[in-house]
Amino acid sequence: MKKLKRKIYILFPLAFLLLASIFMLTAGSLKYWQAWLFCVVIFAPVFFVVSYFLKRSPEFLERRMKFKEKEIEQKKIIKISNLAFFIGILIPGFDYRFGWSVVPVWLVLISDVIILAGYFLVFLVFKENVFAGRTIEIFKGQKVINTGPYAVIRHPMYAGVIPMYLFMPLALGSFWAVIPFIPVVFIIIVLRILNEEEVLKRDLPGYVGYCKKVRYRLIPFVW
Repeated sequence: MKKLKRKIYILFPLAFLLLASIFMLTAGSLKYWQAWLFCVVIFAPVFFVVSYFLKRSPEFLERRMKFKEKEIEQKKIIKISNLAFFIGILIPGFDYRFGWSVVPVWLVLISDVIILAGYFLVFLVFKENVFAGRTIEIFKGQKVINTGPYAVIRHPMYAGVIPMYLFMPLALGSFWAVIPFIPVVFIIIVLRILNEEEVLKRDLPGYVGYCKKVRYRLIPFVW
């Protein structure tokens, strides 16, 4: 427990400083207020969630902090996703510096609210399913979750992540940065879901029956 806390207390401020530094360096200015607001919007709920699970389920946080993927197909998807994501967070700062696009203040603020709403859905998923690890694998004692948001769709966490990705560029004041996030949402996440289901059907007892009961993966009545 102490080791986990120490790791979190080191990584959390480092992640904040790293992300803020990327935005300020690419923007060439500390006045890039959209990026400062975005960092607060992202890290404030993360701090709340980490504090919540440190008290109630530190094992969940340990699972979420595992980054080494075992599935070969997932490794390929993650590499492409990370590349697109990295390009996506570089563009807004340069957009701010050179004035490539102008996102209205009201749209920036609405985008931040949507990101918060997406993260709130992710938090509800975490509360319902403490086996929601970052990597695709089956953990000891894991069982099929069919309550809460899982009673509606099979992958509610991604339903929260998708609006976060799509509105992240707008929250950062850039229309151009939306472009690299489109494949992340509409291609990479879909591929990840399909491969994840193959693993769960193969290794998690009861998941095949759950798929028959809850028909839709991501969008009710659509897919």
